[in-house]
Amino acid sequence: MEFIAEQPLDDGVTEREFALTGIPGMLWTPASASPTSPVPLILLGHPGGLRGMSPRLRARAAHAAVQGFASATIELPGAGGRPRLEEVDQARADLRRALDSGEPVSPDIIDRLILPLVAAAVPEWRTTLDALLGLPEIAGPVGYSGGVIAIGVRLAAVEPRLVAAGLFAGSFVPASIREEARQITIPLHVLLQWDDEGNDRQMALDLFDAFGSSEKTLQANMGGHTGVPSYAGEDAARFFARHLRRAR
Repeated sequence: MEFIAEQPLDDGVTEREFALTGIPGMLWTPASASPTSPVPLILLGHPGGLRGMSPRLRARAAHAAVQGFASATIELPGAGGRPRLEEVDQARADLRRALDSGEPVSPDIIDRLILPLVAAAVPEWRTTLDALLGLPEIAGPVGYSGGVIAIGVRLAAVEPRLVAAGLFAGSFVPASIREEARQITIPLHVLLQWDDEGNDRQMALDLFDAFGSSEKTLQANMGGHTGVPSYAGEDAARFFARHLRRAR
């Protein structure tokens, strides 16, 4: 892991950009993090490039820092300045055509759009996690927060170092990912915007039902994709405070 830029933010938070075997990423650490007092870590999932997402990611990282947690993210494969994934781009165009015409979104489009992203992103997240936990100021436990929700599901299913996940139900879910959800037993907090114009509500509800966790919460709020109320972030912060501190 090579750190290529660093800047201080408010409240003693340090932001560092890094590169790891061609994977661009960002790490935020609270003032309390040190080799003698290492902190838990939240992985911040998101649906796009780092430059466009950075204001929202910084806000989420600030919430985590208030709780005493470091947070980190990587750029999604095929997004930002990374090489394009042609199959995903074609599926995304097919999705737009279906939505614009009012046609149902077929399982084939969903699979071609989501499964290549999952296959590419999850190994990168695990490689990044290896490197982050090698830093002296970070010791875990580890949580995952955000989307693409199918990436979070696969990561929670295969990564034993995750102890809790807060998932954003804002993207389509392949049937095979819903089956993987049955393997997940860690605590879950799932955020759903009830009127999300780009999301299939029933698909999100079916996924929540499939999770094998005995402790799972669905927070559904009225409004579209960008209308998430501020208190939803506060509720998610309490979820991670409860589980990451308890697991230490």
